[in-house]
Amino acid sequence: MHTASTLARVTALAVGIAGVLAVGHVNAAAFQLKENSAKGLGRAFAGSGSAQGDASIIAVNPAGMRQLEGTMVQGDLSAISFKAEYEGTGRKPTGQPQTGGDGGDAGMIAPVPAAYFHMPIGEKAHFGVSLTAPFGFKTDYDNGWVGRYTGLKTDLKAIDLGFAASYDVNPYVSFGASVFVEHLTIELSNNIDFGTALAQSRVPGFAPGSADGKLTVEGDNNAVGWTVGGLFSPDENTHIGISYRSKVEHKITGGDATFDVPANAAAVLAVAQPGRFISTSGKATLTLPASATLSVTHNINDRWTVMGDVTRTAWSTAFDAVTIDYASAQPDSVLEFGYRDTTFVSLGTDYKLSDTITLRGGVANDQTPTTDAHRDVRVPDTSRIWLSVGMGWTPSANTEYNFGYTRLLTNDPNLIVPGTTNNQGNSLNGKYKVRGDVLAASFQYKF
Repeated sequence: MHTASTLARVTALAVGIAGVLAVGHVNAAAFQLKENSAKGLGRAFAGSGSAQGDASIIAVNPAGMRQLEGTMVQGDLSAISFKAEYEGTGRKPTGQPQTGGDGGDAGMIAPVPAAYFHMPIGEKAHFGVSLTAPFGFKTDYDNGWVGRYTGLKTDLKAIDLGFAASYDVNPYVSFGASVFVEHLTIELSNNIDFGTALAQSRVPGFAPGSADGKLTVEGDNNAVGWTVGGLFSPDENTHIGISYRSKVEHKITGGDATFDVPANAAAVLAVAQPGRFISTSGKATLTLPASATLSVTHNINDRWTVMGDVTRTAWSTAFDAVTIDYASAQPDSVLEFGYRDTTFVSLGTDYKLSDTITLRGGVANDQTPTTDAHRDVRVPDTSRIWLSVGMGWTPSANTEYNFGYTRLLTNDPNLIVPGTTNNQGNSLNGKYKVRGDVLAASFQYKF
């Protein structure tokens, strides 16, 4: 029956989660988050691994702790406002228009916190702690929308607790490394068109859309990753940071998949597919991608500082394929994602207006890993331009406040989901209107 292959694909998306989360529109590409600093947001994260005075460098490039003064704590909070609206049509396997609405605004407003601690050890060594959210997103469509068989709700959160150390070889060369524990939680749901599957098997009384079921999956996992970096200063005004964040392999062994099957369909499936489409568990390996960053900061004079960043993220190797092993009679499945590697490029500047006020600005080009051939309702992602502004206020030698705002400029990505056995012949053809804004604030205190 076609339902078996469809449910295998849906469960793979739910348990594996990789590559099917609609998160990237307001952040970095796909479901990667850059929002770990209000100061960094104000300059589109240019200088993230080389600029002075921002404790978020502990997570990006631990060698950059040379750029921090004394013992300090820093807390950041970003508010992400993301809008995603589908505009198009859906069709049943028979070619007739699909019933349902456009899903409403599937986006959200969500907080992204971060916290840091830095302490010098002697004259040349540093120790740091970071708490960040490098991946995450949530989308939620209206019940009964035309794309309900592809996705309803997607919720992913990855929280990193990192411990970093660095050593200054001299005032011009530093090296550092960190180890972090990453906690991943996932939840995903979508409808299942049992009516189509049973009608295709010529079971009397069933037609496309006549017996909708639902699948909800939840799971979590802890895994360990690492970051290494170097900071090189040809002179006291120029700083070059190079860092590499490892991939993180999550082995999900206890994902819970809950099937809600209509009574009339359940009676048939119990005979035709015994042991399938029942609530069960599954296991899969999900790999979050590695990334490498080159960051440069140059102090032009006492007032002006310019920065630049280039980050390359290895989506293609992380999301090549995910194999799902089900605890029930459901057959294993292999899901291909088709993601490509991406590049993030940003330029920014700081202007010291006075001894207490600093103004910031930045622009960035952020490439999406998705293409027209590999775009899903869970990933209506598109490349985007960042336009950022920010301000810092230092009322005393020990206290600093920073604020940042970014507007994401995007094109409307196309969405073409053909009717195949994987979606029981239900197709979509349209585009998305995606918009994003990010507002952030931070507090830093030096002891």
